[in-house]
Amino acid sequence: MADPMRIRAQMAGNMVEVRVLMAHEMETGQRRDAAGKTVPAWFIQSVTATCNGKTVLSAQWGPAVSKNPFLSFRFSGAKAGDKVIVTWTDNKGDKRTDEAVIS
Repeated sequence: MADPMRIRAQMAGNMVEVRVLMAHEMETGQRRDAAGKTVPAWFIQSVTATCNGKTVLSAQWGPAVSKNPFLSFRFSGAKAGDKVIVTWTDNKGDKRTDEAVIS
């Protein structure tokens, strides 16, 4: 299982600003190792964020996203104390879910 995501969710006026740092190698499938063999593709395919049971972000990614990706987004309809839950799934079926309380 991957390292925990670092999630910060803060009120910014009537919006919630969420910043997420994900720990993932994000291999494209095009790089070669020292022996000249292709390193297999391994990347986050989908990211979902929910708040109060409602999906506030849904994204489909590909191999072009950088290692340890950073994601920032804003949404409305929440208040301080609510939880934001972020989940990613990669192309090998690995999954990670972490949460943060809105401050």
